[in-house]
Amino acid sequence: MEVTILIHETKERLDIHNSELPILCQSCEARHKGICGALTTDQLVKLSRHTTKHIVDSEQQIAYEGETTKRYSNILRGVVKLSKLTADGRQQIIGLQFAPDFVGRPFSRENDVAVEAATEVKLCSFPKDVLEKLTSESPELEHRLHEQSLKELGEAREWMLMLGRKSAAERIANFLYFIALHIDPENQSDKGSRHFEIPLKRGDIADFLGLTIETVSRQITKLRQSGVIKIVNNRMVEIPDLERLRGLTETNSGE
Repeated sequence: MEVTILIHETKERLDIHNSELPILCQSCEARHKGICGALTTDQLVKLSRHTTKHIVDSEQQIAYEGETTKRYSNILRGVVKLSKLTADGRQQIIGLQFAPDFVGRPFSRENDVAVEAATEVKLCSFPKDVLEKLTSESPELEHRLHEQSLKELGEAREWMLMLGRKSAAERIANFLYFIALHIDPENQSDKGSRHFEIPLKRGDIADFLGLTIETVSRQITKLRQSGVIKIVNNRMVEIPDLERLRGLTETNSGE
């Protein structure tokens, strides 16, 4: 099935000036911290000849599970939701991705998960065959992709532990702490305060954490009443002290 993406800006080809670094790459977050940081100037120029940037609306599908893989993307802004469907059609959210994460499974013929924009997302996309050719030429790029796979595996193991052993209160604290650390690529310190919009609706949070919507709402209310978080509006959250929230991720507090 082909994916239709809502684009709010003209697809832009990166400026190429001989072998100089493309201008848009110089300030791109993925250029420094994402996979593109492993590429030489010449390789970036080569990749940029096939690159487009586009914006995808919240809740719009980016790729379908089982669909033939045709392209990969770097997340430049926003949050992406990964999910799988059970045989009877139920959805299970299995992960979130943030800037400057790489979207896609290298060298796979089909997408093994469904990819959806949890918020408005800005992507930098390129054809599958172009990136895979560059990977064969760049051990450092292959290493970066391997590192991201290991990072995702580590997060999946932590999530399995949380779902299997932690209380509802600990799960909500873990979720908010996880978002706080990842949603701003410029500030990933585990100290200080944070202010962000929760990228998932209450129903999606419940699905992600294996809880009911009522339990999610109740635990968020408890965190607000205890001053651990402040609710600016329905989904905008302020965390005055990130270390205090982290302390609640393992409390053995019941429910």
